[in-house]
Amino acid sequence: MLRLLYFLRLFKTRRTLLYLHNFFTSILKPITNLIAKIMPNQSDDHNSDPPPPPFDPSKPSIPISYPINSLEDLDSASYFTSFHYPFNKSTVPLHPPNSALPPRPRLLVCHDMQGGYVDDKWIQGGHNSGAYAIWHWYLIDVFVYFSHNLVTLPPPCWTNTAHRHGVKVLGTFITEWDEGAAICKKLLSTKESAHKYAERLAELAVALGFDGWLLNLEVKVDIGQIPNLKEFVSHLTQTMHSSLPGSLVIWYDSVTIDGELSWQNQLNEKNKPFFDISDGIFINYTWKEAYPKLSARVAGDRKFDVYLGIDVFGRGTFGGGQWTTNVALDVIKKDDVSAAVFAPGWVYETKQPPDFQTAQNRWWALVEKSWGIVQNYPKVLPFYSNFDQGRGNHISIDGAEVLSTQWNNISSQSFQPFLECVDDPTSNTIDVRVDCSEVSFSGGGNLTFKGTLEAKAYVSTRLFLGELFMGGLPVRFTYSVKSEGNSQVGLSLEFSSEMEGKKKLLLASQETNQFSSKFDETIVLHQPTKSETAPGWVIQESNISMNGYTLTEIRAICYRKQPENSEHKSEARSKTTQDPAEYFAVLGHISISTSVQNTEFPPSTSWIVEGKDVEWGGSQGSKTLSLKISWKLKDGWSSRFPRYNIYVEKLKKQAVRPQGRKLEIPALAPPNARNGKTEVAGEYLGESQVEAFYVSDFIIPSAISSLKYIIQPCDSGGASQVLDDAPFFQFNVEGQ
Repeated sequence: MLRLLYFLRLFKTRRTLLYLHNFFTSILKPITNLIAKIMPNQSDDHNSDPPPPPFDPSKPSIPISYPINSLEDLDSASYFTSFHYPFNKSTVPLHPPNSALPPRPRLLVCHDMQGGYVDDKWIQGGHNSGAYAIWHWYLIDVFVYFSHNLVTLPPPCWTNTAHRHGVKVLGTFITEWDEGAAICKKLLSTKESAHKYAERLAELAVALGFDGWLLNLEVKVDIGQIPNLKEFVSHLTQTMHSSLPGSLVIWYDSVTIDGELSWQNQLNEKNKPFFDISDGIFINYTWKEAYPKLSARVAGDRKFDVYLGIDVFGRGTFGGGQWTTNVALDVIKKDDVSAAVFAPGWVYETKQPPDFQTAQNRWWALVEKSWGIVQNYPKVLPFYSNFDQGRGNHISIDGAEVLSTQWNNISSQSFQPFLECVDDPTSNTIDVRVDCSEVSFSGGGNLTFKGTLEAKAYVSTRLFLGELFMGGLPVRFTYSVKSEGNSQVGLSLEFSSEMEGKKKLLLASQETNQFSSKFDETIVLHQPTKSETAPGWVIQESNISMNGYTLTEIRAICYRKQPENSEHKSEARSKTTQDPAEYFAVLGHISISTSVQNTEFPPSTSWIVEGKDVEWGGSQGSKTLSLKISWKLKDGWSSRFPRYNIYVEKLKKQAVRPQGRKLEIPALAPPNARNGKTEVAGEYLGESQVEAFYVSDFIIPSAISSLKYIIQPCDSGGASQVLDDAPFFQFNVEGQ
């Protein structure tokens, strides 16, 4: 049936889908019944694998995100008793909190990727470095997680990352086909039932930390139940607003006020009654060129709450979608209404050449050119970015690699750079990209600069566009670089002030007379720090006072280091120094903070750490362990840490690590590679955004007597607690 659904998505209109659904159902049902009668029973075939047990959300297992598929499950609130519920909570608040959408044309993105709940369902992360992700958050106002399940709950990874970038997140309530009609009939049977289910949806959004709902009723509704449908929409909107100021309920252009399933493709008298009692309307995507302007006229002073749909797959959409999605965006922007881009995963699903990373950047560059940037950061301190896209081939912490396998976890995305896509790569001497195959200072991301550069030339690359007001305290700028030869990376900082105008500063490791005239001031980082734990990485740092200014732009400056003494300078001048030379550098992270924002991590004695839901497995001398580890600060204090790294020490019999000895992490190093200390091994297991982590089927070597699980708190500025001081849970495995 899934194959059939993917086949059906190629067709242009929903009317065609409805016809084909009924047609194929009428044909396939008798055939499947006949096959069931004539096929022999396979239960006695000893060579066939038994079917997997049905998913039971109450039982401990690897935490996943999943939808709700019946009104009964929605009404019972059984989701809140699920083992997976605590893991599904988003922990990153929207900034600014409780804020309304800006009074301008907005961009809503509706995800619709391969049916939903693919690699993103694994809350603690998956094992696919090629997993789908979005990283152009600076172009988005609202993100909708969409699937064809009744109640689509956004996996927390999307909410965490979207909120970090200032983007609101909505779940989806959808009814389709005959089953959806029966659901609507029950939901709308009375005013009380309409209110009840609206309240259940609001409870879920508030509990899980996302910002509202897209309502998509793709069925005909009995005319007598339209008043209750209006009650459902209105009550959900009001309940969301009272429970979560700034939340949104958006109606999809499907059912009309007379109960017909009839897509209007514009705002008019047939769908405006639903628009009037919600926060906006998502217009179906087969609109005509005049419809945005007509819709704006009907909406009046709420014209920005009208979102004209664009199907990126191009199924009957204005402009054709795909690589001409910008055609529709241009019309919508001209007529001063908002846009709803449906299924940008088209780039991923159709495997657009040459590769996903390149094609994704090209496609979103079309959106930026047409629509413009809608989010700016940094806005507040501390600010930290390691350019992690939430997927990769390794993970590093402070320059030391702790994982060397594929992984994905969109929650791990830090602030994404505003990289500009170059149409003609040959016109730029330096290629700039997030390269998951290159080394990372933190996480699995980086910015890699590679190409050729003349001796006295420099290349400037946009990183961030900010709105950060600089107060009276000095602000510390820190960044890490790993480079080859004389390749150097500096930072260009642009500030603005109503009184003083604009000012550009350059942070560089040496005087750069060859282009310093382009800046108002050059701040030389005289003594860059070389990382002790990460050979090759250089930590650059400087304190800056710009009281009364606003930081508006950060750019990376690629240049080549010049000889320092006169003899070398003379020798360099005698050569053809203008000839381009190879350039290679990696920018590992950028951190901005004030001097008073250093985090004091609570000692391990301040935490309560527990292990529960223990399950043993294995056979023939090998043991496996599954358990849930949870932690919290004593006295009921609320944790202020956005992320935790999880490690395990395998302790041998009668081997106790003395207090004060540093925890080694030699998992990726050969014996004796880390100062000869390999008797104690700390293995990196993953990260968590909540105060719990599930260990699944962990293999325990026979010589191990106990396992010490270490939880390393990390702050929002990129710092992490010393492992020896971090909370831990020690579990005795001997004799179990």
